[in-house]
Amino acid sequence: MDEHVIGVDFGTDSVRAVVVNARTGEEAGQAESAFRRWGEGLYCDPGSDMYRQHPRDHIEALSDSLQDALEGCREVAASVRGISADTTGSTPGPVDRGGTALALLPEFDAEPDAMFVLWKDHTAVEEAAEINRAARSRGGEDFTRYSGGAYSAEWFWSKILHVLRGSASVRGSAFSWVEHCDWVTALLTGVTDPLSMKRSRCAAGHKAMWNAGWGGLPSEEFLEGVDPVLAGLRGRLYSDTVTADRAAGTLSAEWAGRLGLPEGVAVASGAIDAHIGAVGAGIKPYVLMKVIGTSTCDMLVAPASDLAGKAIGGICGQVDGSIIPGMVGLEAGQSAFGDVFAWFRDLLAWPLERAGERSDAILNALLAEAAELPPGPAGPLALDWLNGRRTPDADQTLRGAVTGIGLGTTAPELFKALVEATAYGARSINERFVSEGVRIEEVIALGGIPRKAPFVMQTLADVLGVPVKVSASEQTCALGAAMFAAVASGVYKDVESAQEAMGAGFDLEYEPRPELSGPYEEAYRDYLRLGAFAETQHRGQVTLLRFPD
Repeated sequence: MDEHVIGVDFGTDSVRAVVVNARTGEEAGQAESAFRRWGEGLYCDPGSDMYRQHPRDHIEALSDSLQDALEGCREVAASVRGISADTTGSTPGPVDRGGTALALLPEFDAEPDAMFVLWKDHTAVEEAAEINRAARSRGGEDFTRYSGGAYSAEWFWSKILHVLRGSASVRGSAFSWVEHCDWVTALLTGVTDPLSMKRSRCAAGHKAMWNAGWGGLPSEEFLEGVDPVLAGLRGRLYSDTVTADRAAGTLSAEWAGRLGLPEGVAVASGAIDAHIGAVGAGIKPYVLMKVIGTSTCDMLVAPASDLAGKAIGGICGQVDGSIIPGMVGLEAGQSAFGDVFAWFRDLLAWPLERAGERSDAILNALLAEAAELPPGPAGPLALDWLNGRRTPDADQTLRGAVTGIGLGTTAPELFKALVEATAYGARSINERFVSEGVRIEEVIALGGIPRKAPFVMQTLADVLGVPVKVSASEQTCALGAAMFAAVASGVYKDVESAQEAMGAGFDLEYEPRPELSGPYEEAYRDYLRLGAFAETQHRGQVTLLRFPD
C-alpha cells in the first residue's frame, strides 16, 4: 500500500509544502504561500540590518501551503504517515510561559522585538563581539570551540541578548526563547510548553553552542558573565536535544481537522532548512552540499572517528547528528549570495521605483548580458561581504568592496564581477575545509539559483575548478523534510534508507573550463588580497605610504 509523507520548507520569503509518496519519492502535490507582512516590508529596517518576521505570517502561510498542497491529492490524505518542517536559522523568538509567541498577544502585535529575529538580522553585532571576548578571556571551557571559534551576530544568544537589552517589555514578558524550527513543530503537535517541547539538535548545536561534552548549553556562570540580563534564562530553555529523525509527537486534533488528515500522523522534530536540504539532495560523507539562495549554507558530514579531537576553525559549527544521525555535521556558508545580485538589481531600479514604475526584468537582462561577455576574469574585482562574512571566520561587521571600475565600466561587467566575487567566496570556504584536514570529494548544489541561473553556476564551477552537480528536485529542502517524516513515522529505519528510496538524483552538471583555470587562480589571489586590505582598513590598521621627496 502506498504511504505518503509531507515535507514543509520555511524559506526567507515563503513556505513550500510537498506531499510525497514515501515508497517512490514521487510528488503527489505541492504548493507555496508567501509571507504577506514580510512581502510588504513590515517590521524591517534594512538600513540598520533589522529583519523581523511576524508569527502570524508563519501560521497563515503554513496553513495555506499545506491545504493547497493537499487539495490536489485528497485521495492520498488517508495514507499520510508523517510530516516534518524545516525553517531558516538561527531565527529565535520570545514566548510566554505557555509557549505562545509574544507577537501573537495583543499588546505585542506590532512590536518587532516580540517577533522572530530572522537569520539575516545583524543588529546583534556588538553582542556577538562581547560573547567572543568572554569566551576568550574567562579561562576554562571555550564555548565557541565547536562553533568555528567565533560566535556570530546571526545566532541565538547574540540576538536574544540584543533584544533583551533593548526592550524592557519583552524582557519582562518572555519566559523563554524558541528557535523557529522548534516553534513550528510545537505548533503542529500542540505541545507548546517551552519546558516540554522538543528542541532541535541541529539548531542547538550550530547556533546556541549546545554540546553534550559540556552538559548542553553554555554554563549559567558564562552567560551571566556576558550580561546579567541573561541570568536564569538557561534554566528556562533546555538541556536535551533530539535529531530530526525522531518524532516530536503526533499532529494535534486542531491541525488534523484543519488539514483533513487522520489522527496519529507523526510529526518529526525540526531542523534548519539547509541541513534538511542537504539530506534531500543525497548528502554522503565528504560530499559538499551547497544550498544556494539569498545566502549559502555549505554542509559536509563525516564519521565521528575521523574528527576525533578536532575542532574545525572558522566554520559555523560541527555537531554530532545535526544532518545525518550518527555522523558529525559541518556547516559553513556565505551571508549573501543571491542577495548580492538582488542588491545590484535594486540599485539600478531605484530611479524606476521612485517614478512609481517597476522593472522586474533587470536581473534577467544582467544575467543574459553578462553571459555574453568574454569568459574569465577581466575588469572590476569585487568582494562579496555585502552582508558581512559568515565563513571563513564569522564577522558580520565587514562590508563589500569593488575595485577596478572606470567610466567605461558597464552594468553587465560590474554584475559579472559580483557573480565572480560570490564564487571566490565559495572557494575560500572549500579551501578552509581542506586546510583544516576535511577533504571534499564532490560538490552538489541545490536551491533556487542552481536551477535558474546557468551563468552563475558555470562561473562557480570555473572558479572552484571542480564539477558542480545540481539536484533534480525543485523543492529539495521540502523533499528532505519529507524523508525525515518517513523515518520519524517508521516507514524507514534510518535516513540513508529514505534517501535511497526517495531521492531525486541530479539532472544538471557544470564542468569547469580548463582554459580558465589559470586566469581564475590569479584572480582569486587578487580577491584574497583585496579582502585582506579591506579587513585591515575596517579595523583601522591603516598602512602609511611613503612618497618620494
